Amino acid sequence: MALTSGKEYRKKSITVGYLFDTNKIRVKLEVLASAGMENKIADKNLHRPGLAIAGYVDLFTYNRVQVFGNTEMRYLKSLPLEKRIESFNTLFKFAMPCIVITSGNAMDPELVKIAEDHSVPVFRTPLETTKAVYFLGDFLDDQFSPQTTIHGSFVDVYGIGLLFIGRSGIGKSEITLDLIERGHRLVSDDVVTITRKGEGILLGTGSDLVKHYMEIRGLGLIDVQSIFGVRSIRFQKRIEVVVELMEWQPNGDFTRTGLDQNTITILEVDIPHIKLPIFPGKNITVIAEVIALNYLQRHYGYDAAQEFSKKLEKLIAQKGKGSAKRNIDYFEHDFE
Repeated sequence: MALTSGKEYRKKSITVGYLFDTNKIRVKLEVLASAGMENKIADKNLHRPGLAIAGYVDLFTYNRVQVFGNTEMRYLKSLPLEKRIESFNTLFKFAMPCIVITSGNAMDPELVKIAEDHSVPVFRTPLETTKAVYFLGDFLDDQFSPQTTIHGSFVDVYGIGLLFIGRSGIGKSEITLDLIERGHRLVSDDVVTITRKGEGILLGTGSDLVKHYMEIRGLGLIDVQSIFGVRSIRFQKRIEVVVELMEWQPNGDFTRTGLDQNTITILEVDIPHIKLPIFPGKNITVIAEVIALNYLQRHYGYDAAQEFSKKLEKLIAQKGKGSAKRNIDYFEHDFE
């Protein structure tokens, strides 16, 4: 089953200026050439242009952020200045977005001027290449990851991200409010923005407008952080279980044993999916806490449904051999 409540979208591009402004402190970026800050970055991957500097440009992915590490800079320094300029000019036959020099390496003023003349920003960081690539790659992965928005309530329960979905008015916000009152943490109510991180991780967060406000029917809007304090909220959380609230139906397709684990697909990622029937008087809040604790048990290798199934199979096998024991051998004088 796929959840298609929201429309999937991807960011098409960001500017080099936005990359610099967002990462200048974390990556310790220094500007060597500033022309071209409006250049567009449309690829989340980084590129090391070693072969292109050496003259082989057939596979030069010029549209990516170009990272000059120790290998590239030492190769350039091994060349006479005229050859460096010639090699550098070869790169600028292509429309690169920007260049990042790592490990605090110095670049000849003549090469910086070539970049300035071609409106390609050049930045320098004291960080080693591995660390700089990690930070920049993580940032670009966030920027270009697929996203979607859905109607639901998202809560951190015992460290497990529970996403409640269901028809409008079924009680998602009320259950969420009850969980918050019991000490759990709100991520978002009503509108949840979901981002796929890497290949199999979904992160949920709220919108800039709604943040940690909630709408409670009959009461109106409340500010969860103001009422319950900062420990009652968090800004993002991994989505680990989707709980779909449904009206009770006698013939409904609801799991009885938990042996078959259903999943729901969001942004091409399969997430455990629980269909939870509700009716007046049913304590959904406690059940939600048990869902989180049960997920934790499974995460650490214990599956109650599987353990019960093994015991049942063992008991059936013993009865088949005529060796089944009495349920109780000794009451220890407990006659209450």
